Amino acid sequence: MAKNPLTRDRALAAAMALADNNGLSAVTMRRLAKELNVEAMSVYHHIPNKEALLDGMVDRVYSEVSMPEPGDEWRSAMQDRAKSLRDALVRHPWAVGLLDSRTSPGPETLKHLDANIGCLRENGFTWEMTAHAYSVIDAYVFGFAIQQVQMPFESGEETQALAADMVAAMEDAYPQLSAFALSHVMKPGYDYASEFDYGLELILSGLEQDLVNHDSD
Repeated sequence: MAKNPLTRDRALAAAMALADNNGLSAVTMRRLAKELNVEAMSVYHHIPNKEALLDGMVDRVYSEVSMPEPGDEWRSAMQDRAKSLRDALVRHPWAVGLLDSRTSPGPETLKHLDANIGCLRENGFTWEMTAHAYSVIDAYVFGFAIQQVQMPFESGEETQALAADMVAAMEDAYPQLSAFALSHVMKPGYDYASEFDYGLELILSGLEQDLVNHDSD
């Protein structure tokens, strides 16, 4: 018996690693079989086609995202979920365009959606407010994740180095941009990723106020 027999989970994990390292376009059934060191037909035995492969990859991404438990307070639950989702999208940038585009969601995806809707409803959100909350939170998380992975730097040190180069090249022509870089971006400890928390707090505070307004109607 093979020491590491092929399974669906093993194939999906390899496909995600392939996408993480080489982009989604690199993920084909033939390439996946090569990465797994098996014949292509062995992969098809566990995953029937490319669409099923993508569905499975999306479902595994959702399995990495925290979700509320029954009885959780909505604001902290949505905050934890948003941060966890952002982290997953940064780990797997190829997933941004896939998470909401699949027509055959898997069990992890459905469990995730159901838990979040349930949390909002248990905490007094109407169906309409639940839709609003889900939409605005996900729009922010997805948009921020796209910006973060496309930035030409990864660490605070790289941010400061790039800002210093920009200031040196544009200080006279663009004084406000240069002042922003000098006064904020180039300060020790600045990290663009930390901006996420500020925006998320604004959104959650707005939803909280809207919930209070609905309760008082």
